[in-house]
Amino acid sequence: MSDPVELDASEVPAPGSGELTFIGTATVLIRYGGFTLLTDPNFLHRGDHATLGYGLHSRRLTEPALTIGELPPLDLIVLSHHHGDHFDEVAAAELDKAIPIVTTAHASAKLRRQGFVRPITLDTWQSQLFVRGEATLRVTAVPGRHAPGALAALLPPVMGSVVEFGHSGQVAFRLYVSGDTLVHDRLSEIPQRYPDLDLGLLHLGGTRVLGVLVTMDAEQGIEALRIIRPRTAVPIHYEDYTVFKEPLAVFQDAVARASLPTSIRYVARGETVHLGGG
Repeated sequence: MSDPVELDASEVPAPGSGELTFIGTATVLIRYGGFTLLTDPNFLHRGDHATLGYGLHSRRLTEPALTIGELPPLDLIVLSHHHGDHFDEVAAAELDKAIPIVTTAHASAKLRRQGFVRPITLDTWQSQLFVRGEATLRVTAVPGRHAPGALAALLPPVMGSVVEFGHSGQVAFRLYVSGDTLVHDRLSEIPQRYPDLDLGLLHLGGTRVLGVLVTMDAEQGIEALRIIRPRTAVPIHYEDYTVFKEPLAVFQDAVARASLPTSIRYVARGETVHLGGG
């Protein structure tokens, strides 16, 4: 872990609660315990095309619920990987180049080429601590796998994240962000280290590249929840792009039939929901 990042501590709200706003795709705004973070910034408009590499593109089908200009001041960004539907040209052009972005080594290199001066690279199980007075936020990279077999070499490396919000040395809330992962053998390491996750943000969509599944569909999403066991899960990353092949309704039907250790909360694009303390 690198040295803690010290943030302005002139105004720190009381610990114990916060809120989540779903902007669209995998872009979520989270405010908790004095920190404001954004995940996977994707602000292309309906009809725009995200670049997926190797000449592949995907058309956006929805509008982001907020623009970058409508965001509150951000303390950091957590970026699972650098792909066109997770960090697009709008984000590259309009985000503050000095904002800390916690991400993979592959993404850090791309961000630096785009002019961002504070990417923070984490390998799996490495952490970065942010401090604001007595309040703390720790981001830990956890295992993710974007594609099976040989196709993995053609896609950007992806990380999941555990984000821990704390105060006065005590963790108040633990958040898991899956990133664009499939179910794989290392997912079981996450609950071994973090058996008490309060919330999971689950990237779904049944995304396919060249016909191969590269993000979880409903079946894999159910399996992942049985492995990781967050208290509550919010599905994200569905129906926003043509490359997302499975609608949310398929996951909803699977949840209705399953017996899960997790309660599912469906959050509409643009909706803000309360996050209680752990």
